[in-house]
Amino acid sequence: MFDQVDVGESTKPWTVAVSATLQAVIIGILILIPLIYTEALPKGFMNTFLVAPAPPPPPPPPAAPVHVVHAPPRIIPLNKMVAPTVIPKKVEIAHDTAPDVSAGVAGGIGVPGGAGIGGVLGGIIGGPAPPPPPKVATPTRVRVGGNVEAGKILEEVQPTYPAIAKAAHVQGTIVLHAIIGKDGSIQQLQYISGPAMLEPAAMSAVRQWRYKPYLLNGDPVEVDTTISVVFTLGG
Repeated sequence: MFDQVDVGESTKPWTVAVSATLQAVIIGILILIPLIYTEALPKGFMNTFLVAPAPPPPPPPPAAPVHVVHAPPRIIPLNKMVAPTVIPKKVEIAHDTAPDVSAGVAGGIGVPGGAGIGGVLGGIIGGPAPPPPPKVATPTRVRVGGNVEAGKILEEVQPTYPAIAKAAHVQGTIVLHAIIGKDGSIQQLQYISGPAMLEPAAMSAVRQWRYKPYLLNGDPVEVDTTISVVFTLGG
């Protein structure tokens, strides 16, 4: 059966060329149609290939330079009159008047602390005299030796010699510390030295003594002094 099949004539060359040309034209049309009719393409596809990226933002403008103007200091010369730039509406005239010295200071002519003819040093001419200097305060107690006070005694009681001291032949001087009041009486009495057996008799007698008030600047004062009482045995 296959032996009877006739393959036929071979393909002619011009048919191959025509077929290739037709295929090329069709492919070219398919490529040119999207380029000519762009509205037929999808929008997303067009945005991808046709929209350019946004340009970067412009840089900020530079800051305006600040110009600091230093005004030169104004120098006003001393002892120099400067004419005013604005005329005032009202000008007051100052009248120079001499001070009234008829009454002076505190009723007299002069200054405190000065001295003039007929005046007082440190006072005011024609004014009252300065007050007297303050009186110096008189001390309430002074220290005086025993010999001085002995001449001011008014009443002196002689001490009684103790019998036991006589029997023991005790003799000597009792020294006492005394405070004499403003009225001349003995205010305080204290034993300092001497035979102890003679102390009670000496203090008992001296407590009765009275002195003339001691005056200092005319005022009576207390006296801080020592008193000696002598005990002797007769021969």
